[in-house]
Amino acid sequence: MIYTVTFNPAIDYVVRMDRLEPGSINRASQELIQFGGKGINVSTVLGNLGTESVALGFLAGFTGRAIEAGLSAAGVRTDFIHLPEGFTRINVKIKAGEETELNGRGPAIPPEALEALFRKLDALTGGDILVLAGSIPASLPSDIYERILERLDGRGISAVVDAEGDLLANVLKYRPFLIKPNRLELGGMFGQTLETLDEVRACAAKLQERGARNVLVSMAGDGAILLDETGRFHQAPAARGTVRNSVGAGDSMVAGFLAGWLDSGQYESALRLGTAAGGATAFSDGLASRDAVEAVLRTL
Repeated sequence: MIYTVTFNPAIDYVVRMDRLEPGSINRASQELIQFGGKGINVSTVLGNLGTESVALGFLAGFTGRAIEAGLSAAGVRTDFIHLPEGFTRINVKIKAGEETELNGRGPAIPPEALEALFRKLDALTGGDILVLAGSIPASLPSDIYERILERLDGRGISAVVDAEGDLLANVLKYRPFLIKPNRLELGGMFGQTLETLDEVRACAAKLQERGARNVLVSMAGDGAILLDETGRFHQAPAARGTVRNSVGAGDSMVAGFLAGWLDSGQYESALRLGTAAGGATAFSDGLASRDAVEAVLRTL
């Protein structure tokens, strides 16, 4: 079973308008509500591709109840911890030529709620996959990813980590099954601007030397590369289409990769489906549907 963890979920209120005028009344030409957070995005796209998962994390208040109900209606299994105070955040995404975001803070997560999450994770067994994705709320210890992977170490659980900077670097010693930095994040870990494919490959290899089994690097218009655990590089071209949305494309790539891997056991197939899923979300108003993924897949 695949389990995803979202520490700070959100309701994303997405509005489109011709232009944004600060200090004035602005009216939307289109609006959309999405249930967000990187782990939730992974679970949603996995479900769209027919792969079951369980979404874990923390919810609070009326917004948290709305997320849980919405995910359940979409067929996503959930096992969230409900916090006694506060409310799950609302993020406003304004698309008016440029994208402007106003992200809420989210509720505080008390120590007893974190212990409740640990107990849920203790129930994972060998062969399960755990996806840790996104930033850490200020109310949690900054080494929470390390603490989780240390707790699960040696139990045959495959970890997928989609994070950046020290949050990613510090978990490599636990040999995660998959990490997915983008090119900018990868370069930032080494204080470089990665301009050539050889530079990307070299930095990916360094992360594998530090412990990552598979390194998937998304490169926007230049596609993606995968350094698999056998030391082989795979490259996928960028999907072709008109970009409408940047939110959740990387999470969709992770979901597609996992769905492809579980279905075929082949890294090349996993990379291809991951690239298609990421592209399908980028070309959609929301997260990719199965039909959208299959349409992009036919062009690769």
